[in-house]
Amino acid sequence: METSPEKNAIIGLLEHALSRSPGQQTELVYLGLREATTRFAENAIRQNMLSADARVIVRLVKEGRVAVSSTNDLSPAGLDRAMSDAAQIAAFLQPDETFPGLMQSPAARDVAAFYLSTDTCSPVQRADAVAGIAAQARAGGLETSGMLQTVTERVAVVNSAGTRQFFVGTRTELSVSAADDPTLGQGWATAANRDVQAIDPETVGRIAIDKAVRSRNPVPLPAGEYTVILEPAAVGQLLLFLGFLAFSGKSFAQGRGVLSGRLGETVTGASITINENPFLPEYPGLPFDYEGIPKQKVILIEKGIAKGVVHDSRSAKMAGTTSTGHALPADNARGPYPKNLTLLPGKATMEEMIASTPRGLLITHFWYLNYLNPMKAQVSGSTRDGTFLIENGAITGPVGNLRATPTILESFARAEQIGSERVLYPQYSAIMYVPAMKIAAFPFVEDTE
Repeated sequence: METSPEKNAIIGLLEHALSRSPGQQTELVYLGLREATTRFAENAIRQNMLSADARVIVRLVKEGRVAVSSTNDLSPAGLDRAMSDAAQIAAFLQPDETFPGLMQSPAARDVAAFYLSTDTCSPVQRADAVAGIAAQARAGGLETSGMLQTVTERVAVVNSAGTRQFFVGTRTELSVSAADDPTLGQGWATAANRDVQAIDPETVGRIAIDKAVRSRNPVPLPAGEYTVILEPAAVGQLLLFLGFLAFSGKSFAQGRGVLSGRLGETVTGASITINENPFLPEYPGLPFDYEGIPKQKVILIEKGIAKGVVHDSRSAKMAGTTSTGHALPADNARGPYPKNLTLLPGKATMEEMIASTPRGLLITHFWYLNYLNPMKAQVSGSTRDGTFLIENGAITGPVGNLRATPTILESFARAEQIGSERVLYPQYSAIMYVPAMKIAAFPFVEDTE
C-alpha cells in the first residue's frame, strides 16, 4: 500500500482515537466524500453544487456486545464522544453470538482509481460539457435535462486487531434525458468512468437526443411476451437486482436467497457468466471492504451454473466459510452484495441481433424497477426513454411503454444472443460492466401510457 501525507494523516487520526477506546475491540472507518454536481434542465444549468464531508463510523465490542455510532466531528473530543456513545449503547445490548470478532487483514492491493482530471474538474468544465449537449438539443428542437457529477472518495479502516487500509478514488457520472413534449418523444443515455476525460458529453447527448427524435408518436402494443433486445443499461439494471436477490451471502446463509441450496445447479443459459470483479481494469473498485478485508474476485455464475455468493465476516461465519471482502459499513444492516458486477460478452453485434429478430422490442432501459417476488428474483418496471418495435429484422418505429415483469434468472436462461461490446453502467453505488442481450419470451403485463 502506497504511503502519502494524506494517507498518513487519516490513518494517524484513526490510530490516535483508537488508542483511547474504552472497548475490548474497536473498529474505526473513515468515509470522506467530495461531490461536485451540475444539474441542468430545459437546456440550461439549474444548480451547481459542491459538498464535502467526512465521518467516522465506530464499531465497539465490549463483553460480547457490539455497538455502532458515527460522527462527522473529527476532532479528538468528537471521536472520543463517538466511542463513548458506542460504549453506552453496548451496555443496553445483549451479547452478539453471531459476531465473528475483528481480525487483522493484510494490506489490500493498490488499484489505479484516482484521476487528477476528475478531482480538479471545475464548474466551468462541467458547464462547457452541458453547453455542448444543450446546443445539440436546441438544434433539434428538443430540451435536455440531467446531471454531470464528479466525486472524490477516501476510505480508511483501522481496527484494534492491527488492520490498516486506505483508498482514494475518483468517479464521474453523466446522465442525459432528452424530451419533445408535444409528440411524446423521449430519450436517455448515461456514461460512467473514474476519469472524467474518458467521457464524451456530446456523444452521450447525441444518443439521448437521437432516441427522443426516433421516439416521436409511439403506438400502443398489447401486453404479452415478446422477444426483446435489451441495451446494456437495461441488462445492468436486471443484473444489479440479481446482485441484491441472489448473490448476497447474508440471505444465502439464512436460506432466503435465490441461490440458497442451489450452488452447482444450472440456473441460466450456458452463455451466461457473471463475476464480481473489484479489479476490473476499466473501472477498478474499492480493493477492501468496510471491515478492512481485501476484496476477492468471485465467480457467481459460470456458463449457467451457480458457483458462489459474496460474504462479509458475519455471513461467512453463518455459512461456514470465509469472507470475500464485501462488508458494508457497520451502520448498514443490509448485508453484503456485489458492487463490481460483470457479465461476459458474446459475439453478436447490435445490428446482428436486430437483423435476426422477426418481431420483437428494442429496450433502452427500465424505470422504477423494483421487487415483485424476491424469492424468485422477479422484478417489475416500465420500459422508458426509447422502446422500439422490430419487424422482419428492422426497427419500424416507436411503441408505448410497457410494464415488464421478468424473473431474472429465467429470462437469462432464454438469452439467445449476447452483445460483443460492453459498457459501464452505474447505479446505487455499484458499477456493472455489461453487454446488450437478446432474450425470448420476455413478459409484459400492461401498457403504461
